[in-house]
Amino acid sequence: MKKRKVAILGATGLVGQRFVQLLDRHPWFDVIELTGSVRSVGRYYYDCCKWLLPSKMPEWAGNMPVKSSQSDLDAEIIFSALPTNVAGTVEVKLASAGYHVFSNASVNRMVPDVPLLIPEVNSDHAELVELQRKKRGWNGTIVTNCNCTATGVTLSLKPLLDDYGIKKVFLTSMQALSGAGYPGVSSLDAIDNVVPFIDGEEQKMQSEPLKMLGCFDGTQIVQAKFGISAQCNRVPVSDGHMVCVTVELGQSASVEQIRRSFASFCPNEIVSQLPSTPDKVIKLFAEKDRPQPKLDRQTGDGMTTMIGRVLADTMLHVRYVVLSHNTIKGAAGGSLQNAELLLKKGLI
Repeated sequence: MKKRKVAILGATGLVGQRFVQLLDRHPWFDVIELTGSVRSVGRYYYDCCKWLLPSKMPEWAGNMPVKSSQSDLDAEIIFSALPTNVAGTVEVKLASAGYHVFSNASVNRMVPDVPLLIPEVNSDHAELVELQRKKRGWNGTIVTNCNCTATGVTLSLKPLLDDYGIKKVFLTSMQALSGAGYPGVSSLDAIDNVVPFIDGEEQKMQSEPLKMLGCFDGTQIVQAKFGISAQCNRVPVSDGHMVCVTVELGQSASVEQIRRSFASFCPNEIVSQLPSTPDKVIKLFAEKDRPQPKLDRQTGDGMTTMIGRVLADTMLHVRYVVLSHNTIKGAAGGSLQNAELLLKKGLI
């Protein structure tokens, strides 16, 4: 596949830096433009970006001048790490001008004609972009990836929904500090503490999985018909969102059957061939104290969803723990995978 020119919006932020890191030597994408805030425009990326990742900043990125997100961009595909309060207007403007925008912002996720994608879960929803273009009269695209905590949860629910059906889901999250961006949560609030509130997170956790686990009937997404109750907490962990999940299934199943459903889950052939899809989409742990963020978040280069402590529940059917890397699979890596999917399907 020929390399496509891409731009990263909001490249100096934490998710923007993940885009830079993951796009370094990507086989399908070539970064041509980086954009940033007013205080960064006109400066070299090295001079205006406080690099926060453990790997070294790629030299090509450091030597690239930062542009405004409002400017004409010499790119075909746009990866957006813009904050939600500015993303909506900018992303719609770019899509209407013919760019293919892959967004991390929440503002467009639940819009009916915008695909909300996790390729392993709902790759068929990508076809919605054709209706989007027809309805809006543009040649561009807006595609979103979901809330970073909902990513691992939704992927874990997919094999259960397929094999047994789902009636109810209860979620309690323990979300890493990097999910708040940089500088994010104050050290005085984070150290020796758990903050039992993250603005807007519970609503996203209760709505976004239902869209992704719904069915595309050719004209619209028909949302999944089960209830989700979520409680979200910020914990003093750098990366990796962990969620305790309890599920009432549509039909009863043994713990061993459920473990087999997790262990045998694999994406369709198109998704399995994407550069960002890990060799193992779900890693199932047998140890009673795994997964753990510090030990396991980099599994599959941060793109694998990890599940452990699969147990029979005393009131519903099953409970388990799910862990996913919030700034890789749950953000930048998920967007790259979405763009790869549309290219592979011939939708770009």
